[in-house]
Amino acid sequence: MRQTSNSLIERFGVLRFCAAWGIACTALAFGSMAHAQSEAECIAPQVQQLMNACAAKEYREADAALNTAWKSAKAFADAIGRNKALLEAQRAWLTYRDAACDVHASPFEGGSLQPLIQSTCLSKLTAERTRMLLEFNAY
Repeated sequence: MRQTSNSLIERFGVLRFCAAWGIACTALAFGSMAHAQSEAECIAPQVQQLMNACAAKEYREADAALNTAWKSAKAFADAIGRNKALLEAQRAWLTYRDAACDVHASPFEGGSLQPLIQSTCLSKLTAERTRMLLEFNAY
């Protein structure tokens, strides 16, 4: 009778196991840095992963502000009968923003700087659009 082994090392080979283990350990070691939890961590981040996480956090905050501004702008557009036009403009703007930031970050594709450039661009354009929606609602 042939004996089978369930050991990861025996099943996948030493090199594959070491590679998988290294990736897992790296993810665990840097996992906390990749998720900036506080404003203090983002004051002056020195590690690229933390810079990327802080930029992503800033973009999430900008996106939340955009969504809040959108709700009030949509209510105003509904009240003045321009809801369809505003929705079309917003969809076009989202397409533009995403494409513009993809192009802006493309020189860094595959590198550790790319997420920082992408998130920073998204944050900047999203903040500008938020201001526009708030101005529209203020008329």
